[in-house]
Parts: sequence; C-alpha cells; structure tokens
Amino acid sequence: MTVDPGENRAGEAPVSGEAAREHATARLVRAGILFIVAAGFLFTLLDAGNKFLTGTYAIVQVVWARYAFQWIVVPAIIGRVSLASAIRTRNLPLQILRSLLLLLASVFFVTAIHYVPLADASAVGKVGPLMLTALSIPFLGEHVGPRRWVAVAAGFIGALIIIRPGFGTAHWALFMPLLTAFFFALYSIATRRLSRVDPPVTTFLYTGVVGTLVASAVVPFFWRTPDLVGWLLMIGTGAIAGLGHLSLIQAYKRAPASVLAPFGYVQLIWATLVGFAVFGDFPDAPTILGALIIMASGIYVVYREGRAKRARR
Repeated sequence: MTVDPGENRAGEAPVSGEAAREHATARLVRAGILFIVAAGFLFTLLDAGNKFLTGTYAIVQVVWARYAFQWIVVPAIIGRVSLASAIRTRNLPLQILRSLLLLLASVFFVTAIHYVPLADASAVGKVGPLMLTALSIPFLGEHVGPRRWVAVAAGFIGALIIIRPGFGTAHWALFMPLLTAFFFALYSIATRRLSRVDPPVTTFLYTGVVGTLVASAVVPFFWRTPDLVGWLLMIGTGAIAGLGHLSLIQAYKRAPASVLAPFGYVQLIWATLVGFAVFGDFPDAPTILGALIIMASGIYVVYREGRAKRARR
C-alpha cells in the first residue's frame, strides 16, 4: 500500500509539501547547531589538553602533535573520496598560505593558554570575527556600515577590559590571542576565497599536510621524548582536533554560517567550565564583562551582515 506524501500516518491533518520541506530544513538546522556546539566543546578539550602538555613539553612539540595525530580521523572526514582526488586544488599558493596562517594562529594561542586561564584566552580570541569584519573591506571589497563599525569597536573595548593594559594586572600572554584572532581572520578570508574553487575536504587536507610538514621540520629542535601519558595525551589532542573539524564540516553542511555563528560563543562557556574543573581557574568580573561585550558585538555583527546580504538579494 502506498502512502501519499501529504498524508499523516497517525490520521492527523495532511501536511503540505512546503511544510514538509520547512520541517526537514528546521531539523537540519537543529542538527547543525548541535554539531557547532559539540565542535566548541571538542576544541575546548583540545585547548585543555594543550595547556596541560605545555607544562612538560615545548609549545612547538604540542602544536606538532595536534597536527600529526589528527590524521587518525581523516578517513572519516574525506569519506569515499580518493585521497588523490581530494587533494587536487585550483589554487595551491593560497592553500599553502591559508594553512600557514592557521599554524601561526595555533602557535600563538597555545602560547597564550600556557600562561593564562583558558576562559581569558578564549574570550580575547573571540574578537576574530570582528577583525574579519574589518579586514573584509581591503581583502574582500565588502562594505561595512557605521553600525557594524560601532560593534567592532565595542568588541575591541571588551578585549581591552579583559587585558587591562596599563593597570598593572595585564599579562603579556593575553596579547597572544589578539594575534591569534588577527591570523585567524586572515585565514577565514583565505577560506572564503578558496570556497569558490575548492571543496571543503581539499582545504581541510591542505591544512593538515602543510601544518604537519612545517611542524615536523621544526620539532626536532625542541623534541622531548614523551612518556606513556604524554604520548596518550598527544594522540588524544590530535584525534580531538580532527573530530572538532569533522563536527564543523557537518555543522556547515546542515545550516547557514549566519545561523551557526552566534552558537560559536558557547565555547566560552565550555572554556570557563573546563578551566575551572581541570585547572581551578575562574574568570574574574572584568573578564566576564569583557567576554559578554565581545559576544554581544559579534552576534550583532552577524545579524547586520545577514540583513545586508538579504538586502543585496
């Protein structure tokens, strides 16, 4: 017996094709949100593992492990696509540049969390989307209105509240997440350009290949042979990094970036909880205030960009 698509098997009112499509889209969006929240949690675990490892091993070795062992989950990411096909690119120089930008961002952020609490470094690093908005003018030719400029300025004020330069309490390592945010913004711009010519799997593979090769060339100068716990943590951080990127890919397959972007700030909650549970760190009042300002600014920028895109259409 065939069932008409518009019928409800439980005898309820018929559902139109349009309503069914909207329901399916809503389910995909909810799944995308869950994946982006899960990615934030995985990246927080990665940061916690990196922070713990930097107490014993050089920062370069910790970054190397993050790249070298993420290859454990690469088969799950590329799926049935052959490696030779997946790694074929139409813009090799930009792929290499983008990968180096992410490598630099990783080094600066691991340096930061070695010295300061996870929540503090994560909060300052969240000015990345605001930097992306500012840099999109010279690099992408986009127009940024006065309201978004105000939001960008407010976000940087929030970062300064956390860093508190000139008040005698600022740790120099809190400036490292600003460098992370800068290089990550450039990395995001390169990602946007590459999305026009290469699939996400290709871009992900180049990130891993370039990062692993460069880190492997440098790590012998800083190498300290890990003990069993060290090896397990290094393998774990690499696998978690790969799973985090897999979650991101799955999230953006299911939902628009404009919908997912605000949920990226949930990572600040994870960083606070994990930092307190593992390292006993809890952000003070100025850090919480600055983080809230950065979150509000970033969400408002995403909202204004969404309105601008709809207006252009």
